[in-house]
Amino acid sequence: MGILIAAAGGAAFLAWAVRGKSSAVFASSVWRGPAERREVALTFDDGPSHATPQILEVLAAHGAKATFFFCGTNVRRLPEAARQAAAAGHEVGNHSDTHPLLCFRSARFMEDEIRRAQEAIQEHTGQTPRWFRAPYGVRWFGLRGVQERLGLTGVMWTVIGRDWKLPAEAIARRVTRQARPGAIVCLHDGRELSGAPAAANTVQALGLILPPLAAQGYRFVTLSQMFRS
Repeated sequence: MGILIAAAGGAAFLAWAVRGKSSAVFASSVWRGPAERREVALTFDDGPSHATPQILEVLAAHGAKATFFFCGTNVRRLPEAARQAAAAGHEVGNHSDTHPLLCFRSARFMEDEIRRAQEAIQEHTGQTPRWFRAPYGVRWFGLRGVQERLGLTGVMWTVIGRDWKLPAEAIARRVTRQARPGAIVCLHDGRELSGAPAAANTVQALGLILPPLAAQGYRFVTLSQMFRS
């Protein structure tokens, strides 16, 4: 019985170490910003996609800035959307090249994935990412050294919108109820390129998220703005 309990405890710890938002076991990362400023960092994973320009329009209409965690493969597919995000004053982060699960992968594999995305983003947007979000939020052995070699800081999230499965109203309700000063919000804009549902719900939800939070005095900033010294 003792062995089973120990094994269950070890498995639970490993699961937290791999994907726990506050875990620094495999790589250092941030998951929330300073609580003394009434700021929220909106982040969008997996793009760019054909929904990215629509998201940019909604952000512009509300004077909001965000951070886009782009995949290198998608940047090469839709370079104009990537350039448009950067030109609008948004920050671009690294979300790997092909969005693989990093669990059980070698450090060499991870570095190749992240470096290829870094190069694609630099080439097409002119930005050198300083932030990295692991696909699915899953970290693994060796990632810490890769991030350090590439000059990247890991990013998790405070609030995740679950916008790959929820309708717009539920996404907005989830985000607005959980938002706090310094919150990092994770949404998605690139899903149709991987065969998953399109991001129409995310676009609609964004229009429901921004007004009430702005009315509460929140500013919408990039990660670099949130973590300014």
